[in-house]
Amino acid sequence: MAAVLSRWHIMNTESPQLQVQLITIDEDHLDQRIDNFLITVLKGVPKSMIYRIVRKGEVRVNKKRIKPEYKLQIGDVVRVPPVRMAEQDNRTAPSANLSRVSQLEDRILHEDNHLIVLNKPAGIAVHGGSGVDYGVIEALRSLRPQQKFLELVHRLDKDTSGVLLVAKKRSALKHMHDQLRYKKMQKDYLALVKGEWSAQDKVVKQPLLKLTLKSGERIVRVNAEGKPSETRFKIVQRYQGCTLVQASPVTGRTHQIRVHCQYMGHPIACDEKYSEQAFDDSMRAQGLTRLFLHAAELMFIHPENDEVMRVSAPLDDNLQQLLSKLKRA
Repeated sequence: MAAVLSRWHIMNTESPQLQVQLITIDEDHLDQRIDNFLITVLKGVPKSMIYRIVRKGEVRVNKKRIKPEYKLQIGDVVRVPPVRMAEQDNRTAPSANLSRVSQLEDRILHEDNHLIVLNKPAGIAVHGGSGVDYGVIEALRSLRPQQKFLELVHRLDKDTSGVLLVAKKRSALKHMHDQLRYKKMQKDYLALVKGEWSAQDKVVKQPLLKLTLKSGERIVRVNAEGKPSETRFKIVQRYQGCTLVQASPVTGRTHQIRVHCQYMGHPIACDEKYSEQAFDDSMRAQGLTRLFLHAAELMFIHPENDEVMRVSAPLDDNLQQLLSKLKRA
């Protein structure tokens, strides 16, 4: 608990489990909802208890009662009552010496006072949970213990590699989320798909619905009851039996590119959920060991100076080697 609370200025010095805490808000938590702030501060405390202490008025901001949706301002003094803490789950704090954790330093494409831009490797989730001990964000926090704020701007599937944005300030996170909300961020992926993609198929607009199978597996399907979804496609290179396409999602639904490709009859190579066995086998025979989906380029407006930034992530060796073996059509 003490390690968590050291990120903010705390006016009392006794054990936070036994004493009221008074936390002064700085720019990193400007406009954050009080309930989300408390969830971060009181790690291990059930959300139901957090909402209960807010409703009962035990949490105060500037000595006044507030509602869970109250947005924090710089200089606010938050009163947090004594709350019994659950034991810290050590799985969320991976060792910085683990090879998979330490290699992330070498995958940083750009870093400044507001953002880290990472070329995420395939095979590692962006965050822990659902049976995953840790993800990229936990690993980065382990590598940068002095960095008091690190949060994902967006997500990539576990098996997808490429450009991933991490905010180092809450103001930067809000700025980037606004760009996502108003579709001002351009994301371009590279995907190797089965068959000959038609040059006429430039836009796929099909609603996507999340489903849970009897086995418990979660998948996404094109379904009229789903959420509106749009992906734009461009042919990059034709090969015998497959096509390298650029996929640019306009919306950001789960598995959107993967399912839209499947719907068009061109599943992505080695997609365990949505591809076809024979096609995957032929790709594996030529050395492919992972899903061929890569977030190749991201264009966004920098939160500090409003300049347009374009960041590219090179294809991993396994993907480049496969392309060098394929015969061009």
